[in-house]
Amino acid sequence: MTVTVVVGNPKPASRTLAAGTLVARGLRPDTEPTVLDLASYGPALLSWGDPAVADAVRTVAESELVVFASPTFKATYTGLLKLFLEQFDGGTGLAGVLAVPVMLGAGPAHALAPDLLLKPVLVELGATAALPGLYLADRTFAEDGAIDAYAERWRPVVRALSRSGAADASPGGPGTSDPNQNAGRSDAGTGRPNSDVHTSKAVEHA
Repeated sequence: MTVTVVVGNPKPASRTLAAGTLVARGLRPDTEPTVLDLASYGPALLSWGDPAVADAVRTVAESELVVFASPTFKATYTGLLKLFLEQFDGGTGLAGVLAVPVMLGAGPAHALAPDLLLKPVLVELGATAALPGLYLADRTFAEDGAIDAYAERWRPVVRALSRSGAADASPGGPGTSDPNQNAGRSDAGTGRPNSDVHTSKAVEHA
């Protein structure tokens, strides 16, 4: 299974990166994720056709599981992440991708932001968003157990929805072709197939 973490923090090597990577490893401990730190692309995200950005877009589109991680800026996800998501075609750009929205903040005031603000954009681009979004306290996520609890709860779902997991569960075992193995890869709750800067210093200082 290919796993990618997209980090939307304008600061490189941030706590957002650390949190997103922990979430990805928790959900798929058998796979080391590829990490795309969007801060490293700089002004290239402002235009179309940059080779490095195009390669990053391709990496995400070809992944089975992608954790989209952002700090909470101005009560929503960052403009940096928005710039990157605009590189994907509407409705199809993330087709076949199981997307997990993760956001970090200083307090619980924006705890619903991953589901209310980030998830709809991912679904609009065609991603499967079967898992609830995860909101983390930016200063305590490494030791408060929130990531472990989330991963423990949703790891079986991720495995069931992945192409590799479905193949392993098929009657013939790994490598057996099963025409129904992707039947569960539909938008959560719809029954439809996948078709679907300034930092607020009070929120995150990493």
